[in-house]
Amino acid sequence: MRSDDFSYRDALPEGTVHRRGAGINPGNRFETVRLHVLGEELDRQWIERQAEGGEGKATRVERQVFTDRTQTIINHVSPTSDVPFDWTINPYRGCEHGCIYCFARPFHEFLGFSAGLDFETKLMAKPQAAELLKKELASSKWKPEPIVMSAITDIYQPIEHKMRIARDCLHVLADCGQPVSTMTKGALVLRDADLWAKLGSMNAGRVTVTLVTLDSDLAQRLEPRATSPAGRLRIIRELVKAGVPVSVNIAPVIPGLTDTELPQIMQAVADAGAQRVAWTLLRLPYQVKDLFLDWLQRNVHPERAKKVESMIRQARGGKLYDASHAAKRRGKGQLVDQVRQTFDIFTRRYGLNRDIRPLSTAHFKRPDASGQMGLF
Repeated sequence: MRSDDFSYRDALPEGTVHRRGAGINPGNRFETVRLHVLGEELDRQWIERQAEGGEGKATRVERQVFTDRTQTIINHVSPTSDVPFDWTINPYRGCEHGCIYCFARPFHEFLGFSAGLDFETKLMAKPQAAELLKKELASSKWKPEPIVMSAITDIYQPIEHKMRIARDCLHVLADCGQPVSTMTKGALVLRDADLWAKLGSMNAGRVTVTLVTLDSDLAQRLEPRATSPAGRLRIIRELVKAGVPVSVNIAPVIPGLTDTELPQIMQAVADAGAQRVAWTLLRLPYQVKDLFLDWLQRNVHPERAKKVESMIRQARGGKLYDASHAAKRRGKGQLVDQVRQTFDIFTRRYGLNRDIRPLSTAHFKRPDASGQMGLF
């Protein structure tokens, strides 16, 4: 990427923000000079405009898309990471779904942006991704290990409808039998059911649908531009019908807010045809803490907000976030034990997690990236 692609980013929105998850733009932790856009200031400006006879409507913060001129597309995950995979492809950076709890928000700070509104409105796109992917898969250096698309962003966010970068990459992967999986909250994945089914027929493709709650109102506030819970259950049914292996990630489980829904969610996804299910506790690294607490103040009754914060701290040893390897994904304590026991009980009840075969590399064939036609 080039620095001249960027413009000054910290303009203060006037009033509440329309259909965005973050209500603030906290300063970048890597920059010595920071402008924190506080939710209280946004509220004050909105009230002032109402007093002056204004309409008091929420401000639209429009999406901006910048070109990422990366020279590589397959990323090796750090050995110190706690994620259960080694290779990723990210056609986009930043995500318009705007999920307030997203643990990937701090990655946007490496680009000089904020983890707040910037993460969901200032997106990086890699239009050369498919071309780079074909070249890297064709290299003798590449060993056909499974790849995850969308490790830090959703490939089926709204911008994909126009840019189609993810589909172009998926074409390359399906044509050469490269094992791949993705995690999504977007109904646009159904557009690519043909390619996922092709990969699924080789046991080389899997779609994981992320589901946090079945409460549509809560989901709209938590994940303002993602597909509704009912829509995600439809995604599972349609993909299964098309022959695509589907998993569900109940992530994050939010103590005091969504933890009691676990049995209902597991029944719903089992009825929809999902084969596998997993869960992860809410993670609040870096500025995500400020973003989530601000969201709680705006969207949850004060007494319940206090309870949610208290329960999060109980699951993290008194902190809002514990970065130790043992506690990062699941936390610890009585509440976590209860979630784990509930998950185990209903996994057995609904016959989930019986098929745990890893993705297969047996059908991988190296693509020809020379641009020349073969003799035969």
